[in-house]
Amino acid sequence: TPSARMVATGIAVGKNKGHVTTKRELAPRPASRKGRKSKHTTFVRKLVREVTGYTPYEKRCMELLKIGKEKRVLRFLNDRLGSIRRAKAKREELSEIVRTLRFAK
Repeated sequence: TPSARMVATGIAVGKNKGHVTTKRELAPRPASRKGRKSKHTTFVRKLVREVTGYTPYEKRCMELLKIGKEKRVLRFLNDRLGSIRRAKAKREELSEIVRTLRFAK
C-alpha cells in the first residue's frame, strides 16, 4: 500500500530496489533547534525593550493603531520592514502592546 513505508527488497530493480538495511535512530541535530526561543533570550529582549523603548516608526504605528488605522499601519510597516509577512507580525505585536496599555489605565 502507498501509505505504508517503502521497504527495500534487496533486488536491484523495481520501485523498492536496493540493499536491505535497518534505519538508525539518529540524535537530533543542533540545527533543528534553530528559531526556538530560550528563556534567556526572551528575558534579554524584554529587558532591552524596557531600557531602550520604542523606535520612532513603532511609536507612529502605535498612534495610528490607537485611532483605528489598521490598514494604514500595515502599509507603513510594509514600506519600513520590506515584507508583508514581517509587517503583519509587527502590527500584531504593536496592537497587543496598545491593548495592554489601554487596560493598564
